[in-house]
Amino acid sequence: MDILTVSHLTKTYGEGETATVALNDVSLSVAEGEFVAIVGSSGSGKSTLLHLIGGVDRPTSGRVMVNGIDVYSRSDEELAVFRRREVGLVYQFYNLVPVLNVVENITLPVALDGRPVNQQRLADLVAKLGLRGREGHLPSQLSGGQQQRVAIGRALMNAPSVLLADEPTGNLDTKNSADIMQLLRASNRELGQTMLVITHNEEIALAADRIIAIEDGRIVRDERIRR
Repeated sequence: MDILTVSHLTKTYGEGETATVALNDVSLSVAEGEFVAIVGSSGSGKSTLLHLIGGVDRPTSGRVMVNGIDVYSRSDEELAVFRRREVGLVYQFYNLVPVLNVVENITLPVALDGRPVNQQRLADLVAKLGLRGREGHLPSQLSGGQQQRVAIGRALMNAPSVLLADEPTGNLDTKNSADIMQLLRASNRELGQTMLVITHNEEIALAADRIIAIEDGRIVRDERIRR
């Protein structure tokens, strides 16, 4: 069953002669539990695609359906809830709150919803992320790899059905990159979460079930990986 459907998605910035088409009539579907790597050169449109799927930005035209619901039929307030509960977002630069510790950053989506923290889920996440003993540390007291683990924990805390990761290994060395991809793959397999991961590294992309390549705002390759 498809959990995500993108139909004729276009995003244009600016108007007239200065207009830039970042995404040009893109259509795709992703099955529930699928792990998809999105590759392409800088400026190809891959980050724009992820932001539109995640409700971070609105398209010029086209439609995004997640769990059978049109993402952009929602109000801005409803989109904020959608981003907290239904999709998890992980960025290259972590985007952690510097004055919050590890646990506070991970549980931020729950706090913003005004709901009690599931302590068992939190403990399980901290253990799986390899962050035991660092629960009270601030981001400045963590390595880059550890900060990215916290960012992933925050994205997973609400058990979203879809996780979107934009170059999650872009600032990490080879070992930490492999560890992060292994962590995402484990979450995909154990929890059945659908994942779309942007990477410029084809070797990392081969950990996915499927690779979609984007150039000049269009899909130029869409292939499944044979194991």
